Amino acid sequence: MRTAIIGVGVIGNVHREVLLEQKKNVVALCDVNVEKTKAFSDIPVYTDYREMIEKERPDVVHICTPHYLHADMVVYALERDIHVLCEKPLCIKTEDIARILEAEEKSKAQLGVCFQNRYKYCNTYVKEYLAGKEVKGAIGFVPWKRDADYYHSAAWRGTWSQEGGGVLINQAIHTLDLLQWMLGMPDFITASWSNLVLKEAIEVEDTITLAASGNSRFTLFATNGLGVSFSTEIKIKTDKDVIRVCDNKVEINGENVYIEHNTKYHGKPCYGNGHGDLIADFYECIETGRKFPIDGKEAAKAVQLVLAAYASNGEAVKI
Repeated sequence: MRTAIIGVGVIGNVHREVLLEQKKNVVALCDVNVEKTKAFSDIPVYTDYREMIEKERPDVVHICTPHYLHADMVVYALERDIHVLCEKPLCIKTEDIARILEAEEKSKAQLGVCFQNRYKYCNTYVKEYLAGKEVKGAIGFVPWKRDADYYHSAAWRGTWSQEGGGVLINQAIHTLDLLQWMLGMPDFITASWSNLVLKEAIEVEDTITLAASGNSRFTLFATNGLGVSFSTEIKIKTDKDVIRVCDNKVEINGENVYIEHNTKYHGKPCYGNGHGDLIADFYECIETGRKFPIDGKEAAKAVQLVLAAYASNGEAVKI
């Protein structure tokens, strides 16, 4: 299969590294920043993704661009029956969810979205452990640092129109996705968000508290306004157990029951070690015809939760 990557920034290079390790046939790259593309002289580079798709006719495209560009690029490729692996989030507007799902339904190609933490073995362990158990409550913590330099590194960061939000849609969306994946989609979201530390750098939130209720109940607290980053953590209470997932370990009632020894990361350690397994599974799904588990409908769940949180202003919003 012929593969192309749209967006060769930090996360685009993670995809390229994994693809080369897995000996995939990367035939072209695309980025509007010509300086970034100069580093790649071994394959064709483009500044217009439409031109690249029409000239190179790839079988698969990886979309690793800023958030606000995802929807148009996903639809364009799917309408041409090109398989798409898109970085999170799938999109940043409610109206884009419907048109992406319509394009996916009509296309002969598959759509996958990178929620790579679903491929971390400690998370799959917990998902399987919870099967058939009644969950009494759960909470996720994302206590990170992102400073002004991080946001000033690209004009789209920290904006409602292009990033779509702040810590929730960019960093904490992975933990939010894990909570709904493990526990199920809730019926309502109530949230309160603020900009406590980064007022001079961003127009979006740096801190948010979110409560999910109804069919599934959990709470999420996330901030990127700390002076240092701490480990992401999920705690779940069942009838008999308290389960904690943190630092590649699963604890049940205070005892380690699972330790993940795969510590090879692509890109930043905070990305986790799931990109390799996710990308390998996506290509296997294409080759075998098996449906990729994180398709458009599945990835849209996290976007729906995020957008409900932003619309909440302290009031319950129905999903």
